[in-house]
Amino acid sequence: AATCTLTPHVFWAQRHGDIYLRVEISDAKNLDISVQENVLRFRGQGHGAKGENEYEFSLEFLKPVKPESTQRQVNIAVRKQGHCWWDRLTKQEKKPVFLAPDFDRWLDESDAEMELKEKEEKINKVSVESRIRKDPFLGLKKGYLFMYNLVQFLGFSWIFVNMTVRLFILGQDSFYDTFHTIADVMYFCQMLAIIEVINPALGLVKSGVIPAFIQVMGRNVILFVIFGSLEEMQNKPVVFFVFYLWSAIEIFRYPFYMLACIDTEWKMLTWLRYTIWMPLYPLGVLAEAVSVIQSIPIFDETKFLSIPLPAALGSSISFSYILRFYLLIMFLGKSLFFFKYCC
Repeated sequence: AATCTLTPHVFWAQRHGDIYLRVEISDAKNLDISVQENVLRFRGQGHGAKGENEYEFSLEFLKPVKPESTQRQVNIAVRKQGHCWWDRLTKQEKKPVFLAPDFDRWLDESDAEMELKEKEEKINKVSVESRIRKDPFLGLKKGYLFMYNLVQFLGFSWIFVNMTVRLFILGQDSFYDTFHTIADVMYFCQMLAIIEVINPALGLVKSGVIPAFIQVMGRNVILFVIFGSLEEMQNKPVVFFVFYLWSAIEIFRYPFYMLACIDTEWKMLTWLRYTIWMPLYPLGVLAEAVSVIQSIPIFDETKFLSIPLPAALGSSISFSYILRFYLLIMFLGKSLFFFKYCC
């Protein structure tokens, strides 16, 4: 039986550089697709809207296309000669009755530009990554940083839990012997924290050397000079508040860095790390300032760490003057550090 020639349903979409045509024919065979003189001609046999028949159509494009770029299949891709957006597909203004937009692939001009930019960014990213030399010691560095943060997390967790339990059992009495029960572990953690100044200096982490130096050395002055060297300070309640605030900050900071070492993020931990830090950090600075102020009369009275002067100039310069200057520097430095990370 003779088959009649019919027009199939054709769906189209475009990008800035291409035209996409989808011919609604299944089990297509004997396909003949060509682009000559800017006219696409299609002929093929398959199962379409009118059953098993031979289908054909032709389209004269609005603007020039490249004939050699046509794909020989029912999904046809035609490369435009110029990289631009067309107002319509065909040169004739009236749309052929068999032609309709392919909404599965359809994008408006702005969306197509966004898609193009994303593709270019992806290509550029792959290109840049291919040029960057991979660090052969990256795994070793991450392992070292992970272990450092793990040790610090365990140390400060012990401090925090120990102080919390003692607070519930002894109440306010735990304020007065905090130093004698906690100091050894705090000494260990804060001595180890000097590594946090060395790491950015060696390029192992991206943080700055100066902020790390201010943070670590500021704490160590309080711990070793104010608390460690003055027995009169060791029984004061301020020691409890300084140690408790330090440990409360670190039990969230160090596990956050641990997960970063293995390229993992726990959103709840991230939220806690930055949300809790904002009130606790200034409270910690306030507690440190109180400890410095409380130590000034002791240094004046005991003359401990005073700087001797020649007899003509006087007996000595009290270390308390250095502490007053330190108090100003500590306040300015830690305020800048706080506002930098909050803003």
